[in-house]
Amino acid sequence: MLNLRHYSRCLRRLYGTLHSEDVNLVEIGNKWKSKVLKGAPSIKKQDEAKNIYILSMFPYPSGSLHIGHLRVYSITDALNRFYQLNGYQVLYPMGWDAFGLPAENAAIDRQIGPAAWTEQNITKMKQQMDTMLANFDWDREVTTSHPDYYKFTQQIFLELYKNGLAYQKDAEINWDPVDQTVLANEQVDSQGKSWRSGAIVEKRKLKQWFLGITKFAHKLQKDLELLNEWPQKVKTMQKNWIGESYGTEVVFPIFQNDKDQITTFTTRVETLFSVQYIALATTHPLVEELASSDPDLKNFLELAKSLPEDSKQGFLLKNTNALHPITSQLNIPIFVAPYVLSGYGHGAVMGCPAHDERDFAFWKQNMPESEVNATIFPEKASSEAQLSLPYCEKSGMLHCPGTEFDGMDANIASKAVTKALEELGRGKAAVNYKLRDWLISRQRFWGAPIPIVHCDHCGTVPVPSEDLPVRLPAVDNLAARGNPLKNLDSFVNTTCPSCGSPAKRETDTMDTFMDSSWYFFRYTDPKNTEEPFGSEIASKYLPVDLYIGGVEHAILHLLYSRFISKFLAAIGNWDDKQGSGEPFKRLVTQGMVHGRTLVDPASGRFLKPDEVITTDTDGLIIKATGQQPSIVYEKMSKSKHNGADPDDCIAVHGADATRAHILFQAPIGDVLNWDEAKIVGVERWLRKVIKLARSLSSERSLETSTIETPAPSDKDLEFHNEVQKLLQSITSSFTHSLSLNTVISDYMKLANLIENAHRAKAVSHDLLTKSFRILVTSMYPVTPTVAEEAHEIICRNKELAWNLYSWPTAENVRESELVDYRVVINGKMRFTHNADKSFIEDQDYAIRTLLALPSSQKYFAEKTIKKVIVRNKVFSFVVT
Repeated sequence: MLNLRHYSRCLRRLYGTLHSEDVNLVEIGNKWKSKVLKGAPSIKKQDEAKNIYILSMFPYPSGSLHIGHLRVYSITDALNRFYQLNGYQVLYPMGWDAFGLPAENAAIDRQIGPAAWTEQNITKMKQQMDTMLANFDWDREVTTSHPDYYKFTQQIFLELYKNGLAYQKDAEINWDPVDQTVLANEQVDSQGKSWRSGAIVEKRKLKQWFLGITKFAHKLQKDLELLNEWPQKVKTMQKNWIGESYGTEVVFPIFQNDKDQITTFTTRVETLFSVQYIALATTHPLVEELASSDPDLKNFLELAKSLPEDSKQGFLLKNTNALHPITSQLNIPIFVAPYVLSGYGHGAVMGCPAHDERDFAFWKQNMPESEVNATIFPEKASSEAQLSLPYCEKSGMLHCPGTEFDGMDANIASKAVTKALEELGRGKAAVNYKLRDWLISRQRFWGAPIPIVHCDHCGTVPVPSEDLPVRLPAVDNLAARGNPLKNLDSFVNTTCPSCGSPAKRETDTMDTFMDSSWYFFRYTDPKNTEEPFGSEIASKYLPVDLYIGGVEHAILHLLYSRFISKFLAAIGNWDDKQGSGEPFKRLVTQGMVHGRTLVDPASGRFLKPDEVITTDTDGLIIKATGQQPSIVYEKMSKSKHNGADPDDCIAVHGADATRAHILFQAPIGDVLNWDEAKIVGVERWLRKVIKLARSLSSERSLETSTIETPAPSDKDLEFHNEVQKLLQSITSSFTHSLSLNTVISDYMKLANLIENAHRAKAVSHDLLTKSFRILVTSMYPVTPTVAEEAHEIICRNKELAWNLYSWPTAENVRESELVDYRVVINGKMRFTHNADKSFIEDQDYAIRTLLALPSSQKYFAEKTIKKVIVRNKVFSFVVT
């Protein structure tokens, strides 16, 4: 059977060959590939004081690069080469985020070991990176699943443990029933589904390992202000996730037992006199205590496991009420409510239906017959009847007769009520965070083992550094999802490092975000066998100058990386000089790549490419129906048949054209609608450059002529100025705006400018060749093989040779020595005369010259000159 995809690919290659006009971009790419993969040769002569760290988020070795990868690496590789040409020592490494569930699940499905599957994928993806000409420093390559890397992931864990930031506790956790593992809160979406499997997450109680990220919560929030070169949307997302709130802890005594009390946190303590209920999380200690003797409550807790977190369903505790902390009145029922988060505050909230929308909805569902008690009113409202409930504005006036707060402004009352609670011993000012400690335990095989031993005599014992790494056992295949480590006696059974007694190893592995939270440090010192990295060399390169990756990592990876980086700075492992411990100076989040998606308008079904044909009259047509398909651009996926293979594109058009096309199609931060058909414009420009090189190389240069070079003409100056403006724009785009799409358009403008001047012979050959050198050198970061080819062609004429690997310095725009003088006769401008700037200094001479010009005769013949006024390069004649 004919392979339509292969046939189409062959046709595209044939089309490219037939229309190449004797410039084959694919052949040029292959010719120079090995050289450009090594980077600019002058890199060895660079000034060590000029360092820059350019980093792409390292990929998961899935087995193949997609267009999204190609976009990121095209951006970073262009910047890498630009800074090489500017004399920088560029740290531009690459590695592999190799642990994780996809590798483990793929290995289970294929009945092979995850290590073998990972390694074969890495080999293929490195080949693809070479194909796209990425000049990564492979001497610094790291792979997180290699023992020489995760040895130090374990060592960092032990440092956290030593400093009281790694601990184990029983906790209600998120359990993924498909992947059979625990998830951190950040890995559960707003619908309660797993970030990876999509399964509805279950709640379970297990003993788990946590990292104390909340100890750094304030710095993580405050130091966002220092990140001036981060996208605001990313900082906002992190700020909201950390959720730093200033408010008041309020302690409610329980009426039935004066020893018990409930502590809540509120940011609006001025609403305290509107409290009508207290809601407790399902895991609150009081709830667990009462459930042991209340079967109805126990049943509700089982039901709550299947309720969404924003459910307004509640369970009213029997014979349990709270006292108001200031008035001591017995009027506060206590509910168990799934919407209360066990980790936020103290797992308890005070409900004020009159002044909070969520509380209002809960009260109306659970106490529909009860009134709502408002105690804050706008200044113009005199009664509850005039108030639209819930009234949630923070401004207003308190109405609570019989208290000292009656009639007090709400903002003033907030501080006054807090002070009163402090005096009564029933509250205090407090800061709270939405951020929870980072749950890192995973009940899966393919991850870094947690380096802990459990001993009946000594308890929890850290593995000594000299015994690291705690290695994963070598396996040929994995039988099923879950963690086989707990069933491997050879792994589990060990001796206690402290007392030598028989002991058990910890069988949980670490969250893979632990691996990626410090990899950028390891790149600075990848061969170090004694420590994760040397402090001096890390301090030389960190923080990363430019970090590029997807906005989908705005919370998980970036937040965890900031935490670990701040921790490592706090214990003296690196010196960030700013004192903040922030790891990334400038963050760029590139937009996604969307593919052309064909949809059957009748059924809404996504169409495969071989289900449509192209006609001369109607364009795309669905074979089966003859209708035109709907065309939209959506996220690439197999189900939508809209993916694009980077290797195919490079095979047809060459790596240079593909890289330039990716950069040209959209600004970095925007969605890129991938349309391979539009690459013809880029190919036309690249072929034009090669043809110009051939033409200019064959012509004689005036630079070695014995004839004195004439002064630059106005055309020369105008051309020079346009070239310099474009060079300034290109340089600025690389260094400041990162508008790499406009870089490509500037390249095209510069090539057209040179071609037009060359065709018209409007400027000197020397100026043309000098400008062409600027074009070719400035193209090297984006299209290195075409630049190499053009450079070789030009340098065949040794008179025109130059250093391709040194970025051209932009010159100032120059003014012409000649001036256009306007001649006005009886109020009308008749002609101009181009002359030296000093022409106007001798006015009698200037006037005689103007009158003698052939072009002036028709205006002055048989006329009498009555008056001449000379002003601002204008000669005004009055004639009769």
